[in-house]
Amino acid sequence: MPPATAPAASILCVGDIAWDDAAALLARHGLRLNRVEDGQKIPGSYWGEPEAGIIASDVHVRADTPVHSMLHEACHLIVLPPERRARVHTDATDSVAEEDATCYLQIVLAGQLPGVGSARLMADMDAWGYTYRLGSTQAWFEQDADDARQWLVERGLLPA
Repeated sequence: MPPATAPAASILCVGDIAWDDAAALLARHGLRLNRVEDGQKIPGSYWGEPEAGIIASDVHVRADTPVHSMLHEACHLIVLPPERRARVHTDATDSVAEEDATCYLQIVLAGQLPGVGSARLMADMDAWGYTYRLGSTQAWFEQDADDARQWLVERGLLPA
């Protein structure tokens, strides 16, 4: 998601959380978190810097990459079957169902990431410019995302 008008200082970034916690969370899903040095181009970034990049099972971030972006791109990889994941470079999907599942899962995983939490992530998603027909990420997650949750359950990515 491209940046909106929110000041960067108000968005939680990868440099604000413990690297080892983020790397361990992604590793539980078969992903590698790769640190990109400040000022360097982020490989596989669809939206451009400072957004996270993805290539196969690798998620690339800088300290100024928003946590929501790291989780969003990681979740794009998590929702894909292994054979599709291996072919990903920059753009993971054009499927609406996969995009919705990705947004739902990133909120769930934020709740497992120390120093982040689902509520903070949803606020950052709103500030960054994610849009949902009910007006906020939280409203979508709580009232309008049953199809996304079911999609994840059917694929064994969330408990029933």
